[in-house]
Amino acid sequence: MTRSKTAVVTGANKGIGREIARRLATMGFKVWLGARNAERGTVAARELRSEGLDVQWLELDVTQDESVAAAARIVEAEGPCLDVLVNNAGIAINYELPPSQQHLADVRATYDVNVFGPIRVTQAFLPLLLAAPAARIVMVSSSTGSIGRALDSGNQSVNLMGYGSSKTALNAITVAFARELAPQGIKINAAAPGYTATDLNGFRGHRTVQQAAEIVIHLATLDADGPNAGYFNDDGPLPW
Repeated sequence: MTRSKTAVVTGANKGIGREIARRLATMGFKVWLGARNAERGTVAARELRSEGLDVQWLELDVTQDESVAAAARIVEAEGPCLDVLVNNAGIAINYELPPSQQHLADVRATYDVNVFGPIRVTQAFLPLLLAAPAARIVMVSSSTGSIGRALDSGNQSVNLMGYGSSKTALNAITVAFARELAPQGIKINAAAPGYTATDLNGFRGHRTVQQAAEIVIHLATLDADGPNAGYFNDDGPLPW
């Protein structure tokens, strides 16, 4: 009997994460919808199951060691391995303030979710990922994490020190894990979904969550010839 592939998506009760979970489930994955809030997580999972999709809420606070460890134990109890991990959970606090005015506490909180969270989650689920025949990990980054774009004189985007630098750090983490795990057949890439209308930006983004999910789904389902240790948006590789 063919084994159903499994996926964990963090921060998946709404926005881009929920759409990623939905898309993977429509492709036949059993999806663990990671969310720290029980009510929001269970409602999101129930709504997706009403569409005939195999989606279960997974209590998962990426900032808490025990929460992440407990989530990994739950997934392990349900199956022998994990095929896809999407580190999607992210926050942006007062992100439009100029660097000279950003509060250090806000930057620390941003890094706790956007940087330390993916490290914590990846390490906790790594035994299950290694048990899969060809696991894929996607770090949901941002084009604001590109130092190359930030230095481009034609780039007029807001100078997002806290949020942007957290995504720059996430890109470096992507490469570090990818270098280590490539010999084991795991491919790890960073995805930049674009300026998407979500509550992260007060729904001011010009892209839909459906559009944003495309690059993540592509990287989560790469074949053996696909890239590793890369940084991509819909148009292709981004400058680091």
